[in-house]
Amino acid sequence: MKTLRTRYALPVALALLAPTLSLAQSGAYTVQGQLSPKLLPTKAYILTPGKEGFDIDSATVQKGRFTFKGNVTAPVLATLLLAKPGRAFTLHRPAPSQRMQLYLEPGTVRVLSPDSLTHAVLAGTPLNLDYMRLRKTTQATTAQMDAVMAEWRAAPEEKRKDKAYEAQIDKRYDAAEAANKLLLKQFIQTTPNSLASLYALEDYGGYSLDANEVAPLFAGLAPAVRQSPRGEKYAAKIAKAQLTSVGAMAPEFTQNDVNGKPVSLRDFRGKYVLVDFWASWCGPCRGENPNVVANYNQFKNRNFTVLGVSLDRENGRDAWLKAIDADGLAWTQVSDLKFWKNDVAQLYGIQSIPQNFLVGPDGRIVAKNIRGEELGKKLAAVLPVAAQ
Repeated sequence: MKTLRTRYALPVALALLAPTLSLAQSGAYTVQGQLSPKLLPTKAYILTPGKEGFDIDSATVQKGRFTFKGNVTAPVLATLLLAKPGRAFTLHRPAPSQRMQLYLEPGTVRVLSPDSLTHAVLAGTPLNLDYMRLRKTTQATTAQMDAVMAEWRAAPEEKRKDKAYEAQIDKRYDAAEAANKLLLKQFIQTTPNSLASLYALEDYGGYSLDANEVAPLFAGLAPAVRQSPRGEKYAAKIAKAQLTSVGAMAPEFTQNDVNGKPVSLRDFRGKYVLVDFWASWCGPCRGENPNVVANYNQFKNRNFTVLGVSLDRENGRDAWLKAIDADGLAWTQVSDLKFWKNDVAQLYGIQSIPQNFLVGPDGRIVAKNIRGEELGKKLAAVLPVAAQ
């Protein structure tokens, strides 16, 4: 079971479209906000994906009203932020008092609320109208996930260390997440002509998508959706994920260890090896390390070992070596110290850590992303019994 220590929350940002709706064309958009006139003068911001992270547009909020205008070549999912009065917003110091997501598409979308952005609804364009319908549909499941996460974050550190409490939190979160994913899957399957189905699929698949599960859903989308610029990017992501799906041959790689000696995955043929992606700066990774250490010590005499791949920075070599020593990682470690551009991470499509791949003696992937109790259970099931 995956612990909340290792979860990376994804934004719930989806929309529901009628099956007959075609993809919107490029054109001009307008966002009109009408909130409580009692709001103090402040700034509203719209964040959209850009080449260097995010592009930011701003507008003054006067008596609860604001307007944004722009052009899009295709619908784009954006985040609308309302800054605290008298306080500027920057990406390095995000301190908005309220936020919501909306689609920028040709036409006029209205952001309406009798009070704050927190309680706003969207009207005026197809994607945003249907996003409100889906948000209402998934309101209960997303609220359950948010509540569990909030409880976990608020719990004292001692309580978090309680395995029974951790398991109970995991069970509740997993149940809410499964219910939410079911709603997303139903939406994707019933609205194949909608670009919003692609956004839904991205949320459904997550950072470490299961190609065997996601590929059939993607194939069920309309050709126009699959062939959209965003669809083509996601198709490439699925193709890369298929290279590391369970049953596939693990991509071969060679990278230097802590002493500068080249180490190849092929060197471990004949053994079960857990290729473990982590970094010294990654809190969830460091939180999972004691579990990896325990399983390594328990199973190392059963034809099993671990190969660590670190996503540490170029100037983080000392931190990497210190973390290896502090966490008692007795197995081989490799890294090119390229941070997220680590060559092996790129090869394996790594977008979040910790992640791992259990590779069998023949070089095929046996399992992936097994952590916590799941790791020990899987190793006990697949590894040969130790010789007496």
